[in-house]
Amino acid sequence: MTTSDPSAVWPQTLVGAGVLLTGLALAFGAISISSVAGYGGVGPNFLPWLVSIVLTLCGGWIIWEARSGGFREMDPPPGAARAYWPGFVWVSAGLLLNAALITTIGFIFSCTLCYVLAVQGLRRASGQPSGAASTWAVDAVTGLLISGPVFWMFTQFLAINLPGLTSTGWL
Repeated sequence: MTTSDPSAVWPQTLVGAGVLLTGLALAFGAISISSVAGYGGVGPNFLPWLVSIVLTLCGGWIIWEARSGGFREMDPPPGAARAYWPGFVWVSAGLLLNAALITTIGFIFSCTLCYVLAVQGLRRASGQPSGAASTWAVDAVTGLLISGPVFWMFTQFLAINLPGLTSTGWL
């Protein structure tokens, strides 16, 4: 069993504290949720309490691990020592264009565009070939195959309105 770098103990402790505080915040929020049992025999506060308990326990465990020698058996971090800023720009452009165009070109196409740009940034950051037209086409088709069913499930089956390109509800 190996121990981690001593300089990593404080960041690891902060991660554990963040998880612990998230669990406690959820527990605080769960206090205000009614406990009256519903159809399934459990109340609406069951899941928030379960998640808050698990997060609190995990946060405490992470803190204990960090303070007793650091995370053990960690693989060395992958990737470059410094951030790859062009990849960040690609992903950010995808997110910003999605937000800007979702009401203009609809959910499916704006999410596909977001996917294509984000994948391009991730491919470039990992050193994979990304400039070929076939790569762009595969990414676009994959984005459509992901965003289309999501749109249809939300609009047709859950009756949640998402911005579409047409008024038919199918595009």
